[in-house]
Amino acid sequence: MKKNERSRRRLYAAVWLIGAMLIVSACGAGIEEKAGVDAKGKLTIMTTIAQIADPIAVIGGERVEVNSLMGPGVDPHLFTATQGDIQKLQEADMIFYNGLGLEINMVQVFEQIGKDRPVLAVGDGIAEDALLHDEEGAIDPHIWFEIDLWQQALTAATEQMKEASPDDAAYFDANKEQYFAEMNRLKDEAEAKMAHIPEGKRVLVTAHDAFGYFGRMLDLDVIGLQGLSTDAEIGLTDIEETIAILTEHQVPAVFVESSINPESINAVIEGAAAAGLDVQLGGELFSDAMGAAGTEEGTYLGMYAHNVNTIAQALGDGEE
Repeated sequence: MKKNERSRRRLYAAVWLIGAMLIVSACGAGIEEKAGVDAKGKLTIMTTIAQIADPIAVIGGERVEVNSLMGPGVDPHLFTATQGDIQKLQEADMIFYNGLGLEINMVQVFEQIGKDRPVLAVGDGIAEDALLHDEEGAIDPHIWFEIDLWQQALTAATEQMKEASPDDAAYFDANKEQYFAEMNRLKDEAEAKMAHIPEGKRVLVTAHDAFGYFGRMLDLDVIGLQGLSTDAEIGLTDIEETIAILTEHQVPAVFVESSINPESINAVIEGAAAAGLDVQLGGELFSDAMGAAGTEEGTYLGMYAHNVNTIAQALGDGEE
């Protein structure tokens, strides 16, 4: 994306936000303070990304109703809320979002809505020294890919739920304990499967830099053609440098992402072929968005397992 085009998009977003904020303020002025649960005795929770919504729905169980704004294929880096989205947020008892710069176009909306109901950035409680940064110092917001960090984020959300519905605190804690046990088993399985990838080929190439925490947890070198945000440009130099790394390590495959245009990855494959290296498309990974509802990839655990299996199959010794 050209620089002037990005600037124009940001200007449009800013103009839209001014109008949106007026709508939020007007709506907020006419809404009575929520009691914490709806008429059915359930907490109503809105999230931005499904990576938050799915675990919280499991932890909250039958005591909560959880929905996310962003579905399959939606890029949270570029997402701008519609008036309908703002209405959904206004109707919720509480709102959870990732934070750390992921939902950059929605920060002002959250600040306004947060004046009359709990709005929590689940990533804000992560210790600074546990966060990854790019070369310019920007925080990597993709913390759901490091299971220990995501448990911290989900714990913060659970504590907010317990505060709103103290009678359900023990229920939420029990569900969280069971869910975290599943997350820990997934982590163990992921480590075992990544061990099949030969040392010299432990290089994960994707469309944008979303897998840094995944790589840190599972000892993979990660290369994203775009930066931490999909708003970043991809230059010819980025592609050429990536091809050089693939050639040096004889990496057999690269990967597309479900929410990212595959054009840049295809350019890498074509460039590698011109340089005499046969690089295959290893498959599609889920990064900023999960799969469709009702599928395994539409759950956090299923999405994560899909990524692990896809990478292990393409880069490893043929075993999943």
